[in-house]
Amino acid sequence: METTYDVKVYKILTYKGARKTTYTVRWVVAGKRWREPFDTVTLAEGFRFELIRATGKGEAFVIATGLPVSHRSKSAAMSWYKFAVECVDARWSQLGGNSRKIIAKTLTATTVALLRAKPTQFAPAAVRTALREWAFNTNRRPNAPRDVAAILRWVERNSLPVSAWEDPEKVDQILHAIDTRLDGKPAAAWSRKRNRRILNVAMKYASRRRILRTNPLPKGKESTAAVKTTNAVDKRSLLNPEQAAAILDWIGPPAAWWPAAPRHLRCAVLLRLRPRPEEAVAVRVEDVVLPEPVAEDQWCELLIHTATSEVGKQWTDTGEIHEQRDLKGRAEGETRTVPGHPALTRILRQHIEDEQLKPGDLLYQGESGGILAGSVIRRAWCSARKAVLPPHVFDSPTGRRVYDNRNTRLTKWLNDGIPPAQVVDWAGNSVAVLLATYARCIEGQLPDLKRRLEAAGDLPERPSPG
Repeated sequence: METTYDVKVYKILTYKGARKTTYTVRWVVAGKRWREPFDTVTLAEGFRFELIRATGKGEAFVIATGLPVSHRSKSAAMSWYKFAVECVDARWSQLGGNSRKIIAKTLTATTVALLRAKPTQFAPAAVRTALREWAFNTNRRPNAPRDVAAILRWVERNSLPVSAWEDPEKVDQILHAIDTRLDGKPAAAWSRKRNRRILNVAMKYASRRRILRTNPLPKGKESTAAVKTTNAVDKRSLLNPEQAAAILDWIGPPAAWWPAAPRHLRCAVLLRLRPRPEEAVAVRVEDVVLPEPVAEDQWCELLIHTATSEVGKQWTDTGEIHEQRDLKGRAEGETRTVPGHPALTRILRQHIEDEQLKPGDLLYQGESGGILAGSVIRRAWCSARKAVLPPHVFDSPTGRRVYDNRNTRLTKWLNDGIPPAQVVDWAGNSVAVLLATYARCIEGQLPDLKRRLEAAGDLPERPSPG
């Protein structure tokens, strides 16, 4: 802890605003300026008197905090582990299962970086598991097994105080730790950005609780200089019609990858061309509006109103693997309608008839009649890609994720000239996100745009000299 006796305390600065008056104590420690605002002059004078008394007694000031050595803050009295657990508990009821899981992962890496020493009596993997699966899980922590409880007691004894965040060098070390994978390689840009966002929320919570004076994390360009991400879809991941058709045809009937495969897996994958995966698994028969078989217009409609995320039973309040929630980015209870091509109408009508589904049934189900697991679809998709795509295409990003189906569909809508506002209504994105994500994939319109520019003319021709 670096200290100094180079301290100067200035007069209280009074600012009379439109709504209230603020009284700010100002002082300088080793050339660095510090400010502390108060709502009343009495509080400001009391704090200023404490600083002056400390200098009069010849007390050293901590350079990192700007405060006298004797002025122990809440951050010095509270361990990081205790604070992190409290932070998780305060937000637990407001978060969905996936958010809980991601926060636990980030806080685990941060807590390991804030240990006084590396564990010797416990395996590092066991420490990380105890933190991620038990310490930062409000529902499970009280029931932690004896061996896990022993690890957590050791972590609490060996955790640095929250005041460690007041040391800029320590902050850099922590950020480096959460930006690095266990194998020593840099984490993905999206992971680094997400981790910093989670820590920012924790630091703001510490500031509101007056555990820390200010948010110690880098701000502005300094905070994002090393973390650059993009929402844009990689054009290489998009499927052409022939590739998509070949994959879906391979998945259709029971196949070698799973002889007892449900007959409606092809239907399930087709649905994932449009809604998000967590929305597709929640569609019920009553949400499908099919035209009469003799109707001229054979387009169907899918009503999307619920998302069923697969997060793991340890992260839900119900103990179920899946968690139901409202649609992403939409108000509570809001729905949207997605059109279905006549080809999909025929498949859905035949599927409902073959399976003898009732209106309240899930449109496609797992073997036991419940929600179809995402792992089943992913396994089918991977097997189909390997079976129908040439090796060099299989090794490429083309259709590597099931979600690439949705990206392909939205890109096709835009390339077919569907107005972005309409695509937004069908897809459930915002216009800004839609264009930022898919703008690079829009193609085929350049010749028409060139003709429009030519028709509009260019600079007027100047008369030739002479």
